Amino acid sequence: MRLIPLLLLSAVIYAQPSIAGRNITFNDLYSYPMVGDVQLSPDGKTIAFVLTKYDTDDGTSSSDIYLINSKGGEPRRLTNNPAGASHPRWSPDGRRIAFISKRDKNPQIWMINIHGGEAYQITSLPTGAYGVEWSPDGEKLIFTSRIYPNCETDSSDDATEIKRSNGKTTAMLFKKIPVRHYSSWSDGEVNHLFIHNLKEGRTLDLTPWSYNVPPFALGGSSPYTISPDGDEVCFVMNTDSSLALSTNNDIFTIDIKGGTPKRITLDKANDTGPTYSPNGKYIAYRAMSRSGYESDKNNLMLYDRRDHKLRNLTPSFPLSVGGIIWSRDSKYIYFSTLNRSWNTLFKVSLKKGKIKKIWDGAVRWDYNLFPDGRRLCYLEVAPDRSGEIFACDIKSGQEARLTYYTEALFEHIKLGVTDHFWFIGADGDSIHGILTKPPDFDVKDKYPLVLLIHGGPQWSWLDEFNYYGWNKYLVAAQGYVVAQIDPHGSRGYGQKFTDAVNRDWGGKDYNDLMLGIDFLLNEYDFIDSTKLAAMGRSYGGFMTNWIEGHTNRFKCLVSVDGLFDQPMAYYSTDELWFPEWEFGGTPWENPKLYAERSPSHYVMNFKTPMLIIHGGKDYRVDLSQALGMFTALQRLGVESEFLYFPDEGHSVHRLRNLRYFYDVQFSWLKQHLR
Repeated sequence: MRLIPLLLLSAVIYAQPSIAGRNITFNDLYSYPMVGDVQLSPDGKTIAFVLTKYDTDDGTSSSDIYLINSKGGEPRRLTNNPAGASHPRWSPDGRRIAFISKRDKNPQIWMINIHGGEAYQITSLPTGAYGVEWSPDGEKLIFTSRIYPNCETDSSDDATEIKRSNGKTTAMLFKKIPVRHYSSWSDGEVNHLFIHNLKEGRTLDLTPWSYNVPPFALGGSSPYTISPDGDEVCFVMNTDSSLALSTNNDIFTIDIKGGTPKRITLDKANDTGPTYSPNGKYIAYRAMSRSGYESDKNNLMLYDRRDHKLRNLTPSFPLSVGGIIWSRDSKYIYFSTLNRSWNTLFKVSLKKGKIKKIWDGAVRWDYNLFPDGRRLCYLEVAPDRSGEIFACDIKSGQEARLTYYTEALFEHIKLGVTDHFWFIGADGDSIHGILTKPPDFDVKDKYPLVLLIHGGPQWSWLDEFNYYGWNKYLVAAQGYVVAQIDPHGSRGYGQKFTDAVNRDWGGKDYNDLMLGIDFLLNEYDFIDSTKLAAMGRSYGGFMTNWIEGHTNRFKCLVSVDGLFDQPMAYYSTDELWFPEWEFGGTPWENPKLYAERSPSHYVMNFKTPMLIIHGGKDYRVDLSQALGMFTALQRLGVESEFLYFPDEGHSVHRLRNLRYFYDVQFSWLKQHLR
């Protein structure tokens, strides 16, 4: 597989200059408001968005809804309540915004007039309300709530909650798996889809079954939507008997008044993200083809509501389809893809099936198409700037920035220059990476190198001011050169490249990383080959544990939420389909591969000092994996430390914990690299 010609295998530079000022600190990461959930008004004149502000002293955050003219100007705050506000959604007439707030005991739907006045509460469900959307006629709201399926009324839900909290025992009896998911234990609740009639003040449970709507995993974007005529609801649901083994999410339709659902997808793989065409003739959605594989290629599918036929619009397209946006005339579909380190926007014609690239070279989210069909607004994240709202003319590509929340900060801090590089990896394939230099970089000096390893494994490093795992600029500001490499298994390079890691953990992926280090040491004289470190989270934590048993070239390692023993990881994880796909079956069906791809199998080689970090509520990769790794290192007398967060799951979220997360790691790196 050749992604680029050989003559381009030296460093390819897309560098931004350092910004004059001081070095970036942890406080800087959260010292400015962060923009999210961009929503364009029906007339295209106003953009609603959520603005989140952080207090780095007390570790809290608050979110409110703001409005800004789509041509630019000063944003206006719409909500102002200590309980916060999120998920703003415009009414079809553009006069009101429905949103979610915890002003009540639980999250509920609230409503506010965009021209002023107090917000008023719409729902009062004891289990809360989430993900509100409008019906086209503006008379109904659709949303989800987690309820006990055997309870027929709100009051019985209330009674069940009281019984659980006031019972004589805290024991929980389970009769099937999964007993927990990601960072919480299963409690008998399931997601249900509700319709609230605004005129009647009545709420209908549209999916009164024992299935989750939307599914608790792999739901993707837009898991439910209402048809343009307002008569039908389309949603995603998994009806398989064992959710721990299934990726078989299907798309259903149902009358908005309730009744028997109709399944429109029959394959056994993941189908998600349904959206109606503006003329109501079609439903577009994303579909995988292989059952049990959560990282298969997503194709763009078209369902004809008249003849019930399905059509694949991207059968030969090499990349996986992301977000879907219909053109106003229903003749085209815009869709985004992860393409190397960026998001690329494409357009496909329904009539001819021709796919055209619209633009590339940036990380963009939350696309909204203007009523004139000529422009898009979205959230754009740059390498040296967090997310801001932009609008762009589709034809000319002329882009206009609308918000400037990060401007004050980035005028006063300096960031290291970032280079993109390519090299020949395993199997002769071209591998992509990003190199970030320290802010005060001097080519005459020698610098330690820190390798960051992403999770997944089916993910990629995006060319952005990131918060996933580690902020590369903050790591570089400690005086290190930071390398980020997308080995085999990463997304954005075609499905064959992604599939290459299946049943090969620690194979081509590991070789890619080592060959990448070799390339960088050969290419750049300013990297000190005697001072190397590697840090990885999730699958990256596995790879760091794997490195521990396969090379002594690093001075120290940091493993976050990493796998140590594959067989035991299988028996304790919440999603069994993942290891069964990645390792070709169960541990009893394929014991040799599970053993060979376990860092625990190579304990006798452990020598490199390692810091291990794990959360007590991580049910994706159980805490026992970290304890096993730490025990092995300690028993062998290898210098090691274990940082435990009892209140965190499969990542660290709380601000105070995040600060300590960075502090401990930087102290560890300094101890071994400086």
